[in-house]
Order: sequence, then C-alpha cells, then structure tokens
Amino acid sequence: MAKYEESVHLAVPPDKVFAIIDDYVKLSGHMNSPSLMMGGGRMKTEMDEGHGQKVGSHIKLSGRAFGVNIYLDEVITSYEPPYRKTWETVGEPKLLIIGSYKMGFEIMPMDDGSHLKVFIEYNPPKKFSFLEKLFGRLYAKWCVRQMLTSVQQ
Repeated sequence: MAKYEESVHLAVPPDKVFAIIDDYVKLSGHMNSPSLMMGGGRMKTEMDEGHGQKVGSHIKLSGRAFGVNIYLDEVITSYEPPYRKTWETVGEPKLLIIGSYKMGFEIMPMDDGSHLKVFIEYNPPKKFSFLEKLFGRLYAKWCVRQMLTSVQQ
C-alpha cells in the first residue's frame, strides 16, 4: 500500500475548516469536471441519505476516464467533527491508476487557526497495475492537492 499526504496551516478555527472540507460536493468537484488527470472524463456522484456525513454513509462515483468506464463505492469509516473524517472504497473499485484506497483528513487546532492534513493510502488497480507504477503517486498528489485547494478558496 502506498501513501501520500500534505498539510497546510489555515488562519480559521477547526469548525470552519471542517464545515468546508465536509461538503462532499465541493470536495469532489475536481472529479465531476473534465480534466487532464481524468483523461477528459468526469464522474457522477450519488450519495445516500447520510450525504457522506455519518459513519456507514455511502458515496458512489461513476463515469469515464481516458475513454474507460470507471466506478467506485466509498463508505465513511470515521466521522469526528470538527477534527477528522475517513472513508474508503468497498468492494472492488473499477479504476485505472489506483485501486482500493482509504482517504481522509485531520484538523488540529492551533493558537492562530488550524493545521489541516489530507492523506490517501492506496493499492494498485487489479487490471492496470503498471499504470499505478507510472502515475499512482502523481494522481494521489493531485487528489490531495485538489482537496486542500477546495478549503483554501
């Protein structure tokens, strides 16, 4: 399993940071719009009644990347406002560059704001494992940075 993480200091309190990064629509915006990293494709997001904001809530994404159909089902595994949240894929995701993964964030209060860490731990995909060797770290870095950017805007 590979891991990538980045942190940023924000001059706002943890509850405000959590409110922003807990908005899954905003958080996953980079997956819902065509981009170079998605090979011009995009994903459609479906949420259950928990909207990704409680343990056990499911979020499903489907779409195309580089002309290939992709799909994943994520479940929220920890939800501790305003400090941390994690989610991971369930079943066998149909992805190209990475396979199953666990992702999340931690917010630590600071005297002058918050320290936000975003991480992803991922396995290679079952079918195209050579792509993970070539692009896995680059893709993981892109995902983490997109999440950090969504909070800083």
